[in-house]
This record gives sequence, C-alpha cells and structure tokens, in this order.
Amino acid sequence: MLPMPRPSSQPLPLPIPFPGVQEAPLVTELLFPEAQITVRGEFLLNEFATLTPDNLDFLRLYIKVRGNLKEVERILGLSYPTIRARFDTLLRSIGYEPEAADPRDETLRLLERGEITPEEATRRLKGK
Repeated sequence: MLPMPRPSSQPLPLPIPFPGVQEAPLVTELLFPEAQITVRGEFLLNEFATLTPDNLDFLRLYIKVRGNLKEVERILGLSYPTIRARFDTLLRSIGYEPEAADPRDETLRLLERGEITPEEATRRLKGK
C-alpha cells in the first residue's frame, strides 16, 4: 500500500451504465484520501453500486418513504402504474424478478390515457 496524494477535486460518480458495455465493472483500486492509503486488487461491486442514477434516486426515495409506493406516487406526481413499472425496473436491475403484474394495472393505464371511460374502468375492476 502506497501513500497517495489527496485528489484536488471532488470525486465523480461511477460512469454507469458505460456506453456499449453490459458487464459490471471490476474495481482495481481503492483510495482512502485522508488516511493516504491506496489498496490495489480486484474488487466486485454489489448490485446497488451499479444502479443507474435514475434507479438509485428511485431507491433512495423508496427507502425514505419506508417502501410505500403510494407515497412515492404522491411525491413524484406520477401515476401508480408508472411508479410500479419503475419499481419493477429497479428490481430487475438488482437481479430480482418482479411479482406478476396485477391485471388491474392495465385497466388503470387505459383509464389514465383516456382510452376507456371511468364507468368502463369500474366495470372491469369489478370483474363484470
């Protein structure tokens, strides 16, 4: 381990996703600037370290509201189906398959886009 000079500028976020590259990066150096220590080796990043900025922001908000998707919906001002789709994208990005979609979500999406009337949405949701 060699002492390293402290960087003069603020560190940048990881450049992830990196254009044209699908694999996760392999970290080969860790710098502890205040301790002036550099550790070299091959280190794997966990699934959270490789999230895109959008997914990371969504995860932070999700944690902040203690997992309440309705509260995420309220804060972001987006529809519940949109929030649910973003959550499913987040789950896939960390290696989990989301639960099967609620069939009611499609009805709500159609209603939101104005493709069905509120009366038709009510009929579909009641299963008639």
